[in-house]
Amino acid sequence: MKLIFQCLRLTLLIVCSLLALAHAQDKPALKIVVGFPPGGSADVLARLVADGMREDFSSVTVDNKTGAGGRIALSFVKAAKPDGQTVIVLPSGPMVLFPHVYKKLDYDAVKDFTPLSQLARFQFGVVSGPASNVKTVAEMISKARTDPSTASYGTPGQGTLPHFMGVMLEQAAGISLNHVPFQGGAPANNALLGGHIGYKFDVVSETAELHRNQKVRIIAVTGSQRDPQVPEVPTLKEAGIAMEATAWFAMYGPAHMKPEVLQRLEKSAMKAMSDPAMRERMLKLGYEPIGSNAAQLAAAQQADLKRWEKPIKATGVSLD
Repeated sequence: MKLIFQCLRLTLLIVCSLLALAHAQDKPALKIVVGFPPGGSADVLARLVADGMREDFSSVTVDNKTGAGGRIALSFVKAAKPDGQTVIVLPSGPMVLFPHVYKKLDYDAVKDFTPLSQLARFQFGVVSGPASNVKTVAEMISKARTDPSTASYGTPGQGTLPHFMGVMLEQAAGISLNHVPFQGGAPANNALLGGHIGYKFDVVSETAELHRNQKVRIIAVTGSQRDPQVPEVPTLKEAGIAMEATAWFAMYGPAHMKPEVLQRLEKSAMKAMSDPAMRERMLKLGYEPIGSNAAQLAAAQQADLKRWEKPIKATGVSLD
């Protein structure tokens, strides 16, 4: 009897192991490609999302393919099989700005990718430095009109989102600003703190601490609502400027995904972003968690492609 029991037990263990193996094989592996270096905002967010999606796949890895502002990673994902095992997490710029900025892109932002989920949204601040000593948007506008020499703003470079936000503000407020491009956000920040430029557009989370320490002043935020990191700062609309602009992170796959593949990825990303712990971590990083479905991401991309076309063309910026 003991021998029979041991045989039954062994058989049960083998059957359970085979079932577990079969179940694991039902789950594909997932690679999340990021076009920016480890430790950056896109990489950090992608790794959070990877953790949230891990139980739906046999494995989830993050692969950094850096360079060309994310275009190298996009080219890699464009060429991948549409089997649901390769996706990209990236900020909105390459999908809504680059098509208007670059003469030659080796991808079509709409036709070459499958929208899966808009993950998170973030807004920017209009930042006043020691050189301008401006405390409100109204003061900024008045000073730009009476003393144009003070109306300079720095950005991480020509053709970046902060550059075009400055152009939008010029158009909305009827003023002229002097754009000063730098090789990245850190040099622009140093120039602002050193009094070499009057203003800067920056992600709120990157400037909130300097604002709280009164080294710079965020005089407005660019979103539809006040930012919880700096709740005392009005939106541009509250300041009387008819302008709103935000950026976002999203997940895309290659084009031509089958509906069932799309739905599996969409469902997993949405589930990850709905987790309370995930949402809390996102908020601490300064991001508004979204977790949209695929159709909502596609609509958001189309809206932003249209929104940015006019201010980009107004700059005359065209890059190879």
